Amino acid sequence: MHLLAKFLKALNSEASPWQIAIAITLGMIVGLTPLWRLHNILLLLIVLFFRVNIASFIVSVAVFGAISILLNPVLLLVGDNLLSSESLIALWTGFYNTSIGHLSQFYHSSTMGGLAIGLLLAVPLLFFSRFIVVQYREKIMTWVNKLKIVEVIKSSRFFQIYESIGS
Repeated sequence: MHLLAKFLKALNSEASPWQIAIAITLGMIVGLTPLWRLHNILLLLIVLFFRVNIASFIVSVAVFGAISILLNPVLLLVGDNLLSSESLIALWTGFYNTSIGHLSQFYHSSTMGGLAIGLLLAVPLLFFSRFIVVQYREKIMTWVNKLKIVEVIKSSRFFQIYESIGS
């Protein structure tokens, strides 16, 4: 719940919509693939190094991790088809015989399928999530802030204490 509150706070903050969209996109790639893979460690380093909203990234990893459980048969099928494609076998064999290729574990169907689907959906999700963040801020956030119950909650002493601790 605390992480979800931080995510909602990020949506309501002055954080750039691109920061949140990039976090969601990178979280999708990590969430669709098995967690302890070389590319996920590199993506985590990118998230920590650049100004990416960490709460949005973690929520995205959790959401897409749950989605990947449902899509597992599709991810395995895509990965298996890519790995067993006649035209790509020489590429995979050569890559596997390198140190990085062996460490990357791309030879697992779930890793290859999740990464392929993630990379395929990355650009559309990046622009879609940015669009959603902007629309949320322009339409939904202003509507919610006008509700009388929200005004009462925001004026309460408890909310002011929560705001001072949460920052």
